Amino acid sequence: MGPGRRVEAVNSPNPQDSADSAVICSAKGCRAPAVWVLAWNNPKLHTPDRRKTWLACEEHREHLSQFLGVRGFLKDVVTLAEWEASAAGR
Repeated sequence: MGPGRRVEAVNSPNPQDSADSAVICSAKGCRAPAVWVLAWNNPKLHTPDRRKTWLACEEHREHLSQFLGVRGFLKDVVTLAEWEASAAGR
């Protein structure tokens, strides 16, 4: 399993049945490849250092970011490649 698949398994509204499946956008009904990672947490539920993740395609990055942002949950938005590189370095 590659690092991108781990991101998806963390918290995606569209969980995959197979570890060999492509990493896809978390937007409801979207099957497009993910290129962005939206790191977030709900301060009422999570410790400040905890990060949950949603994945986004180009089309849904702004919408998902706004959804999390208006709730004060959005902490960071990075490319999937950056996230995977960061995870590989841990």
